[in-house]
Amino acid sequence: MTVRADGYRAEIGPGLCVLLGVVEGDTENGADWIAGKLARLRIFRDEQDKMNRSVQDIGGEVLLISQFTLAGDCRKGNRPSFVAAADPELGVRLYERVGDQLEKTHNVRVKTGVFGAMMEVSLVNDGPVTVIVQRQPGEDQH
Repeated sequence: MTVRADGYRAEIGPGLCVLLGVVEGDTENGADWIAGKLARLRIFRDEQDKMNRSVQDIGGEVLLISQFTLAGDCRKGNRPSFVAAADPELGVRLYERVGDQLEKTHNVRVKTGVFGAMMEVSLVNDGPVTVIVQRQPGEDQH
């Protein structure tokens, strides 16, 4: 999996490609929760071909890419509304916190995209397995 932006390039081997969207109301506690959930999420196959191993278990990496467009609301009209997206100051702070928590607290190697840049992402879905991990703002921390 790779990400490219303005001469920058990051690549990982086996692991997770995480598109992270930050919305207004997201908090540092929420970022910590997301990092823990990503580190422990059992979505990789074990010896019995069951989804029973985490990125930690396989010694995998995370390619963490900021993606404000995940906050797009398409319920009305034909143009997405991005009013729910966090302002860039909050967005970059929580994006960086997720990466820091993955590395420092959960011992998962992280490579990143470039916050706010136009990026080209390449990945191969092995499975395929694609999941959405989210919490509503104010939702219980557990």
